[in-house]
This record gives sequence, structure tokens and C-alpha cells, in this order.
Amino acid sequence: MPRGDKSSYTSKQKRQAEHIEEGYEKRGLPEEEAERRAWATVNKMTGGGKKSGSGRGKEVNKEPAKEGGRKGGAASKARPASARSAAAKKAAATRKRNAAAGGARRATAKKAPASAAKKAAGSAAKKAPRTAAKRSAAKKGAAAGSPRARKTTARKTTARKATARTTRTTRTTADSSPRTTQGAPRKGRAGATRRTTSRRAGAGARRAGGEA
Repeated sequence: MPRGDKSSYTSKQKRQAEHIEEGYEKRGLPEEEAERRAWATVNKMTGGGKKSGSGRGKEVNKEPAKEGGRKGGAASKARPASARSAAAKKAAATRKRNAAAGGARRATAKKAPASAAKKAAGSAAKKAPRTAAKRSAAKKGAAAGSPRARKTTARKTTARKATARTTRTTRTTADSSPRTTQGAPRKGRAGATRRTTSRRAGAGARRAGGEA
């Protein structure tokens, strides 16, 4: 592997080196010196490249970062109070701005999916009955075309024809039965009484005519 090749370092190690380099450059070091120190710090902390280098399987040593933090803190403490106050105000304004932007993004993200979900639910509800009707019709059609369905239909047709024949036979038998002719004597007590009364009336009329 050629000297200076960083292919064995992970993306995390590369990001660490970039951040450390930026910090050195802010302190006034030249770019090359800042890069050299940054990679030296990363190697000291991780032991080398973790992809295929000597840093595999080694724990991260945070002592160099702590040392830099102590130096940076001492330098920050040495600044005048006005500079520290200005930096604090700027940081507070940045946090407030970021919080407002994040809240607006969250509100928009909450509203958008809800409306989309409602539209999707409405369209699904509209499509559902049609789909169900189509499925049931398809099932019925498939069932009607099956051999079992054909046999069942044939049985039902035969049963209907037999019922119709029986009904016609019954009606014909009822129509051909002899009916009681008009004027025939009625059976029962009431009929007997009527006949007796009419006979008596006829006999009385005949007697009256003979006497006259």
C-alpha cells in the first residue's frame, strides 16, 4: 500500500480526521500541518485503519481528544468576556432558529401523510365494493360452469317439471268430477225440512181445490 493511502480507513475515521483538521486550521495552522496532525491524532486514537489495517479489533483511545479538549478549553477561557458573551448569544440565536425550522418541518410532515392517508382510504373504500362484487360474480360464473352446478341445475329443472305435471293432473281430476245439478235435493236436515214443507203446502192446495 503506498504511503498516504487512506483506503484502509473507515468513513467514520475519515470524518474524524476532517473535523480535527478544521479545528487546527481555525487555530491558525497551515493546511498541510493541520492534515498531518489530524491523521496522527486519528491513528493515535484508533490504532490505524480499521478496514484492513492495524486498527482492527482495538478499542478507541480518547485521551488525545481529551488533551485537545483541555487545550481548547484553556484557550476559550483565555478569551475576553465580551467574546465569550457574543459567541453565547450567537449560539442561542442559532438554536432558536433551528428549533423553529424543525417545528415547521415536523408540522408539515404530520399534515401531509394524514391527508394522503385519508385520500388513500377514501379511494380504497370506493373501490372495495366494486372489487367484491366483481369477485362474487366471477365466483358465481365459475361455479355455474362447473359439472356439479350443471347437475344441480338439471335436477332442479326435472323437479319443477314433475311438480307442474302433478298440478295439471290434480286440476284435470277436479274439473272432471260430477257436479250437483241445479234443483237437486240438498242433503241434511235443512233440505229434508224444506221438502216436507213444500209437500204439505201442495197437499193443502189440492184439498182446497177439491172442496171448491
